[in-house]
Amino acid sequence: MEQNEIDEILDRPYSRELLARDLTRLAYVAKDGTPRNVPIGFTWNGSEIVMCTATNAPKLRALRHRPEVALTIDTEVHPPKILLIRGRAELDVVDGIPEEYLQMNGSYEMTAEQRVEWEAGVRSLYDGMVRIVVTPTWVKLIDFETTLPTAVEELVRRQAERQNA
Repeated sequence: MEQNEIDEILDRPYSRELLARDLTRLAYVAKDGTPRNVPIGFTWNGSEIVMCTATNAPKLRALRHRPEVALTIDTEVHPPKILLIRGRAELDVVDGIPEEYLQMNGSYEMTAEQRVEWEAGVRSLYDGMVRIVVTPTWVKLIDFETTLPTAVEELVRRQAERQNA
């Protein structure tokens, strides 16, 4: 997929709305060869999806071995809005707490006092974290208004061909 196609899809209003959400589902292949799909907080910096995790997270070993990932960001309403993203995970070990981690947890409903307690707890728990950075190499927005899942698009095309025959 060309970068201009990726940029055009990610700039659509529904995509921007989805990229502002709190959670994505990160799919990867575990070391034993079986698939994994885990919810994880993220932030979008305008060109990359950034997720943060503990330095001892099992997914890191798998991502070092096979960095290809797929992400899904979606809504819980009907019709759903779904943003599918593929790319390669780049791992960046950092001392302390990455600013992105604090940002991605900023939209949870917390009082100011709860936020202070939460941040103090995070800072006392983690000596460092790993930033999982994914630059999209393929994207698809499914909004059920202007775009559909590929299989449904094919069925619609076939139906139109039958009706026009």
